[in-house]
Amino acid sequence: MKKIFIHGSGHKATSWKKTIENIKNNNDVLCPELSSILDGKEATYNNLYSSFVKYCNNIDGKIDLCGLSLGGILALNYALDFPNKLNSLILIGTPHKVPKFMFSIQNVIFKFLPKSLFETMAFNKRDTFILGNSMKKIDFSNRVSKIKCSTLIICGEKDNTNIKSAYYLSEHIKDSKLKIIKNTGHIVNEENPKELSMLINHFWQ
Repeated sequence: MKKIFIHGSGHKATSWKKTIENIKNNNDVLCPELSSILDGKEATYNNLYSSFVKYCNNIDGKIDLCGLSLGGILALNYALDFPNKLNSLILIGTPHKVPKFMFSIQNVIFKFLPKSLFETMAFNKRDTFILGNSMKKIDFSNRVSKIKCSTLIICGEKDNTNIKSAYYLSEHIKDSKLKIIKNTGHIVNEENPKELSMLINHFWQ
């Protein structure tokens, strides 16, 4: 069974490297580059999600999804739309609805950053703005209770933006498990890959 790791908007697929190294049976792991699966289309959320759906649906059989931040949003969206395709779901630092105020502040900050700083991110400066603006109305609040597959919710203790959402998801997704990683912020896969991989291995076992 294929296990798909989906990165956030602030990083590339390589951000999963240290985590995946410690995942058991990692020969079945896939880690797509979101900018690549977009395949030249404008970087709106709808286009990205459509490309992600196509990527997942081209894989035979059920899949395990593990997403962080934007990757978590894509995984959550897919789990709701294609419940029969999912074996399990892992959401890391994932908002159940996009915090509009935080996104607005983030866009102001991004506006003054040099283009070179976006080279380590999923998308270039222009596409990052387009993506952010297209995500402001995302809200899964009234749908998350429909998720039936085995679900693990993970959040860094210091991830102040998403920790409330982690509790919300755990309360509204039936039989889901919640793990808060101490002394860790939002980018769990880079800040604490060892503990993250341990939690994932235990969950998938």
